[in-house]
Amino acid sequence: MNNFQKNSLALFSRQMMVDEIGFKGQQKINNAKILVIGAGGLGCPVLQYLASCGVGTIGVIDFDKIEIHNLHRQILYGIEDIGKQKVVVAEEKLKKNYPHITIISFNELLTEQNAESVFSQFEIIVDGSDNFYTRYLVNDTCVELNKPLVYGSILNFEGQVSVFNVNGSKNLRHIFPESPNAEDVPNCDENGVLGALPAIIGSMMALETLKLIIGLPVLINQLLIIKTLNWEVKKINF
Repeated sequence: MNNFQKNSLALFSRQMMVDEIGFKGQQKINNAKILVIGAGGLGCPVLQYLASCGVGTIGVIDFDKIEIHNLHRQILYGIEDIGKQKVVVAEEKLKKNYPHITIISFNELLTEQNAESVFSQFEIIVDGSDNFYTRYLVNDTCVELNKPLVYGSILNFEGQVSVFNVNGSKNLRHIFPESPNAEDVPNCDENGVLGALPAIIGSMMALETLKLIIGLPVLINQLLIIKTLNWEVKKINF
């Protein structure tokens, strides 16, 4: 029995009990290479759940430092981490808690110049970014490289989740053809977000990623909108 089999029996026994997963599904998770864009509000729960569920190789790209106002929703970090680079702390803590996985961190801004070289190292891209320039850059690079993209966004009490570009399925530009002007779009810095919302949406993004790895149905050509203030849920087909 190899190390993966030994670890799987103990660490992942409960999720391998699920008929749709089993040992073969867990092997797929362990062999997966996933890139997470952003180590902030959405990125933190995505990283934590992908790691805890056994994704074998996780990449994370972010250039930002941890600030005190991050801590109410970015619970991978603590007071002692303020001022440190997010990807450095994220890699350190994930490796400590999940030594059986590989973390590849990119302490840099995602740009048109580096996106292709970074994305090409991974199989699935998960976008936890917080601005439209990055979202469209991520989307267009995934289309160019034929990489599946798990998408999420949050604001106030509302979140959105979708999965783009799976075997030729539709992508972000099919539902929102052009990026809006940055000054016309509200964001968390100006309008805020309740701390628990990123945990909900980030967990859903992680779940869609895991389902995609295993080969289970995901939100293809569908945008899920969750308004948590009154728990209104809408699914838009596009």
